Amino acid sequence: MAGVPASLSGQDVGSFAYLTVKDRIPQILTKVIDTLHRHKSEFFEKHGEEGVEAEKKAISLLSKLRNELQTDKPIIPLVEKFVDTDIWNQYLEYQQSLINESDGKSRWFYSPWLFVECYMYRRIHEAIIQSPPINYFDVFKESKEQNFYESQESIIALCTHLQKLIKAIEDLDENQLKDEFFKLLQISLWGNKCDLSLSAGEGSSQKTDVVNSLEDLKPFILVNDVEHLWSLLRNCKKTREKASVISVYIVLDNSGFELVTDLILANFLLSSKLATEVHFYGKMIPWFVSDTTVHDFNWLIEQVKHANHKWMSKCGADWEDYIKMGKWVYHDHIFWTLPHEYCAMPQVAADLYAELQKAHLILFKGDLNYRKLTGDRKWEFSVPFHQALNGFHPAPLCAIRTLKAEVQVGLQPGQGEQLMASEPSWWTTGKYGIFQYNGPL
Repeated sequence: MAGVPASLSGQDVGSFAYLTVKDRIPQILTKVIDTLHRHKSEFFEKHGEEGVEAEKKAISLLSKLRNELQTDKPIIPLVEKFVDTDIWNQYLEYQQSLINESDGKSRWFYSPWLFVECYMYRRIHEAIIQSPPINYFDVFKESKEQNFYESQESIIALCTHLQKLIKAIEDLDENQLKDEFFKLLQISLWGNKCDLSLSAGEGSSQKTDVVNSLEDLKPFILVNDVEHLWSLLRNCKKTREKASVISVYIVLDNSGFELVTDLILANFLLSSKLATEVHFYGKMIPWFVSDTTVHDFNWLIEQVKHANHKWMSKCGADWEDYIKMGKWVYHDHIFWTLPHEYCAMPQVAADLYAELQKAHLILFKGDLNYRKLTGDRKWEFSVPFHQALNGFHPAPLCAIRTLKAEVQVGLQPGQGEQLMASEPSWWTTGKYGIFQYNGPL
């Protein structure tokens, strides 16, 4: 860790981290409490008085959490036994060992932003699992499903585009195939704008036809390493023996519309033979409002399959087949919902690191993955991406994100400063995007 800059934190008044801890996280907690209130009668119907008592208990735990946060109380250990409880509490002790405060306690505004934000979502989960019989309840499920329903027109446009493309795929020459690959990568990038944690759980659906907007959006891609992805996969395809495998791993971000864009990209990878299998990594517990869990993944494919639009339902049926044939594999692992930056993965989750090493290419979607890849630190804009990865390199990888947090590396000298001068919030609004690659060139 020698030579790495300080972590972003809420102590920098006016920063995005500060505003998140001060305003955005309490808003999310308030919305979660409201969601539980609104489901009171459902809990009563399912579980009787026990369900109502459980709802009251969960709300009481969440209200206590909100109070701790708003009054900058010390961050306390987790109490409910879960697979990751001990790892979390060890990490909390580690954070406390770094503090110079007189009482040596980690606090919300003074601890690393990445840690406290992850901790908040983990405490939401703790409040739910401490409240049986409603300990199965996903407090973010409604907003994730709403995002999917409200994006129907865009999803139909994408599914139609994909099915037409697959019909013509045999007739495409290499340059045309490359163009289509780049288009679908860009669609997956801009799908990342639909982030419900950024809008504190308010609507962020996709209502425009992204395919037709791509040319207009190109100037907003600050780092564009898609050529490297193409040459890597094309070379794998060319050198592949009949029996061998080309594996692309996608570390997912948001469910809803963004997940559709990721599945469409994955479908194209198989249809174009740029990959023979795609592995998806999601979260084991509800996370950052809109992150994908196995329930979200399966639910979305089911919805697409049963849509009353022929190309959309064709996509859903194909996706279900890919899963049955083992060409698409969904995984989760508790590491994705720990507070650690990814350079700690070989120590904290050696099994997961070994799995990732089997990939020919790993795509890390979204902002939280980028923050964990770079340690969520105060890097200079022009620091090379590989340096910010701090030794994390299981396989060739690419970060695909729209910028919604104050961390960005690998820019041209002066590029970040120039943006800052003309547009101070350029790196937090989701307006700009990157494809940032680390691997053989």
